[in-house]
Amino acid sequence: MALTPSTMLPLGSVLPAFELPDGNGVRYRSQDLMGAKGVFIIFICNHCPYVKHINAALAPLGREFEALGVGMAAISSNDAQNYPEDAPDKMAAQAGALGYTFPYLYDETQDIARAFDAACTPDLYLFDAAGRLVYRGQFDASRPGQGKADASDIRRAVKALVDGEPPLSEQIPGVGCSIKWK
Repeated sequence: MALTPSTMLPLGSVLPAFELPDGNGVRYRSQDLMGAKGVFIIFICNHCPYVKHINAALAPLGREFEALGVGMAAISSNDAQNYPEDAPDKMAAQAGALGYTFPYLYDETQDIARAFDAACTPDLYLFDAAGRLVYRGQFDASRPGQGKADASDIRRAVKALVDGEPPLSEQIPGVGCSIKWK
């Protein structure tokens, strides 16, 4: 499996506006996902081993962040034609099986992934309540086959946001599978 690093969108970038459907066709707008303190957007897919590695941590993280006033959504931008495991119906099944408490959205045109400059799965973005990027980087230091995912990096970033502290000075690029472009 080829390892692709995240592109590290500049801090302060504005949350791209979007409206996307989940795997069941329910549409969500970016501004509606925002919590009182901000929103966490993570690009994932069903088949990537790096995403499978963090899957068990995602549903609890969604509940934890919601309680802190941070909304959350996952987006898959993979080409479902060539990667049928990432098709919307399979996304809906995955979200149900894993107990996601946040929307798992499908970016069929891949325009939203391009707007975020997303490169890999998982690729993470944390925006403050004003819609400004305060974190992009790795989920945590674990990798498939090398420890259990604990979300330590994104948790630290959310804590700083909720506590009104400046963005973390150290933000390490995430790595994962490349987004499967059309």
